[in-house]
Amino acid sequence: MRVTRRAQAAPDAATVRQLAVLLQAGIAPERAWRHLASLGAEPARSVTARMEADVPLTRAIAAAGPGWGEIAAAWTVATTVGAPLAASLRGIADTLQDAADIRDEVRVALTEPLTTTRLMSWLPVIGLGIGIALGFDSLRVLTTNPIGRGCLVAGVALIVAAQLWSRTLARRAEPPVGIPGLHADLLAIAVSGGVSLDRAQAIVARADPSGGAAHPDVDRILELSRTAGVPAADLLRADASLARHRARTEGRMAAARLSSRLLVPLALCTLPAFLLLGVAPMLLGIITTTVLPL
Repeated sequence: MRVTRRAQAAPDAATVRQLAVLLQAGIAPERAWRHLASLGAEPARSVTARMEADVPLTRAIAAAGPGWGEIAAAWTVATTVGAPLAASLRGIADTLQDAADIRDEVRVALTEPLTTTRLMSWLPVIGLGIGIALGFDSLRVLTTNPIGRGCLVAGVALIVAAQLWSRTLARRAEPPVGIPGLHADLLAIAVSGGVSLDRAQAIVARADPSGGAAHPDVDRILELSRTAGVPAADLLRADASLARHRARTEGRMAAARLSSRLLVPLALCTLPAFLLLGVAPMLLGIITTTVLPL
């Protein structure tokens, strides 16, 4: 059983940082993308090809592949409010790196319980092989004896159920789609351009790939900025960092809970399948060859 990747892939943070360096050096955005494309960066090639087809730059970025919508959103917000584009991209690159670190940590944490489950799923087959190695005609019993055929059908059904159950549990333990704290990061870019908080919220609501959904924590931070008279950008970036820390912690906890939850399909499906396919044929073979002839 493999770990499925439900969360969408994020762009390479190194590519975004290289783009930020080129822009900070004074290179025009279109030329910066062409420089990256000349180095063989596949997303940059896609963006350049769409620009040559007269596709607007932000739309070309969003269509570069999974996860590039976040880059397009940051680009749109920065250019709309007049925020420094290079600095904004550096911040988004750090965000992308944090999100990638979260996914990697969760993937590593999930490896051990999923590997154990994958090995234990072979237990019924191993039991059947042991019976054959010991001289029992387990395959004949499972295919010709009426009780054996019932054991075979039930055992295979339990193996399939264990696999589906375990995969479902593994999918639920994966981190959710999106980049934690992205909405706060986009708002921080918007307010750093000098626009009002209300206008910043309206701009981000239009650009945010998540659809501008309500973010209670961000709303509370903006209210704190209004009432206390402190800069909102720093508060928003701190909140985004906290959101990624929470996502990392929740991912680790989900992986830890998965270790115990995977014991349920093991106990209710895999072990009974082992008894049906490994132990029951040997017992039936002994009964049919010794007790019944008498």
